Amino acid sequence: MLEPGNNDELPPIPGKRYFTIGEVGELCAVKPHVLRYWEQEFPQLKPVKRRGNRRYYQRNDVLVIRQIRSLLYEQGFTIGGARQQLSGEAVRDDVQHSQQVIRQIRTELEELLHLLNQR
Repeated sequence: MLEPGNNDELPPIPGKRYFTIGEVGELCAVKPHVLRYWEQEFPQLKPVKRRGNRRYYQRNDVLVIRQIRSLLYEQGFTIGGARQQLSGEAVRDDVQHSQQVIRQIRTELEELLHLLNQR
């Protein structure tokens, strides 16, 4: 998954259930046309499509996109290499994904606590 250092430069993921392609682009620092291309290249990326073929991404999709971004832009993988890396990491991903989700939840809880303490 993402290294902790890489996740710090991206904004925290809000506690919403679905995100539009524009929101995901901002959360992951990737343009919408790149996200549409990645959907074709990475089978792990399957947003829900609704009215008029509009894409709605879930939290797990955002985490996968951040991982793809890290593999391509920061670790220097090719599309094929990143695809292979993602498919080969299935067992390790469960633990790393859980750790990342816990870190994200902790960050969000700390932010909430800070907001509550300001009252």
